[in-house]
Amino acid sequence: MSNSCPKCQQSNIVKSGIVKERQRFLCRDCNYYFTVKKLGKQIDDYYVTKALQLYLEGLSFREIERIIGVSHVTISSWIKKYNIKRPPHSEFHTSYKVFKQSELITFVQNEENIKGSGLIITEFGDKYMMIRWERFKK
Repeated sequence: MSNSCPKCQQSNIVKSGIVKERQRFLCRDCNYYFTVKKLGKQIDDYYVTKALQLYLEGLSFREIERIIGVSHVTISSWIKKYNIKRPPHSEFHTSYKVFKQSELITFVQNEENIKGSGLIITEFGDKYMMIRWERFKK
């Protein structure tokens, strides 16, 4: 059952029949009838968080779309929804690479690949993404 009335926000609600195969409710405080809103195709918070992290690292909406498989329009709406502002990336540049687990192990074993840069490794399904940033040489 729904937690509160969409009109008056009170929680004095009772079931009141079924309309078009959806449960109908009545608010006893304001006599408002309503049905439960569908959640629609809700995307796991894990992917929302990953998209926001990638955006903060300097990736474009379309790059993020290719990596996590969520529309760039959706990603743009998350950026607006959570009011994410990117810090200026003037002194460093980011790059990213996607690995299978065995490739990642081989890459990390070579110290030259990880020396002198920041590194984040995050899981994406059956693969791992490495985000790396290096300061521009002065």
